[in-house]
Amino acid sequence: MSTNEKPSKKPGEVETTGHVWDSNLQEYNNPLPRWWLWGFYATVVFAIVYWILFPAWPIGGTFTKGLNTITFMDDGEEVTTHWNTRSLLARDMQTGRHAVRQREMLDRVGDMEYEEILADVDAMSFVNAYAKGSFGTWCAACHQTGGAGVIGQYPNLRNDQWKWGGTVAQIEETLVLGRNGYMPGYRESLNSEQLDQVASYVLAMNDYDLDADAVAAGEEIFNGYLGGCYQCHGVDAQGLASLGAPNLSNNIWGLVDVPGAADDEERVSRVASFVHDGVQRVMPGFADRLSETEIKVLTAYVHSLGGGQ
Repeated sequence: MSTNEKPSKKPGEVETTGHVWDSNLQEYNNPLPRWWLWGFYATVVFAIVYWILFPAWPIGGTFTKGLNTITFMDDGEEVTTHWNTRSLLARDMQTGRHAVRQREMLDRVGDMEYEEILADVDAMSFVNAYAKGSFGTWCAACHQTGGAGVIGQYPNLRNDQWKWGGTVAQIEETLVLGRNGYMPGYRESLNSEQLDQVASYVLAMNDYDLDADAVAAGEEIFNGYLGGCYQCHGVDAQGLASLGAPNLSNNIWGLVDVPGAADDEERVSRVASFVHDGVQRVMPGFADRLSETEIKVLTAYVHSLGGGQ
């Protein structure tokens, strides 16, 4: 049961609406604080202004664009469009404080020689920060984040063993022109026993203790007409950077997972399989994707990963 009789209000008591249920249940009449009401009204006004100025309401397959505009440069032309976060990012990338500072450092590094860059602490700090992003965009898909590479697929850039040479000039040439690494397979010219012998010789050069007769036979094939491996890798197996032929005597295995083999028999089998199949790896050039300065920065970064030459 309820009634609408409004009880008298005594001093200090809270005013009620006058509704009473079950004789003693009453509804307080506590108006919202004035500051809260004004704050609420302000949010309503803010929302209306926002709807007018910025993209807001969906309409069919489009949306209200708002009256606010933003201007940025696109391929050298000034473009003005309705405000949106993509255009805001484009403008900030061109005129933001960090973007301006980045361009200043790019221009500075672009005017420096490699020797100056590598010796300048500030320049190398910028190189490491900027090129890490470039490396992640263009290189990490193959060489992995940090440049560790993938055994059997892509070279490790974190050591100082460079198939095509590790000077800044050679690294820059690699980035500009790309590389086409190739080693023919010997499936037609060597039988399984000869393949194992060549593999034994290569492993023996890296201090693996294998059958002496097999090693001797492998050396003859390696440096003889039948194999001719010395023509690319050299008689001492030190490699030839002009051909991208790696050093085979430094116990660094980029294309064959020798360290992961369980025993010497498996090591011989893995190297023999590689010689049997051969390999071809193509790295694209970046002259048409990166500016000269960006290539210079990336060159200095890659050079620093493995200590360079």
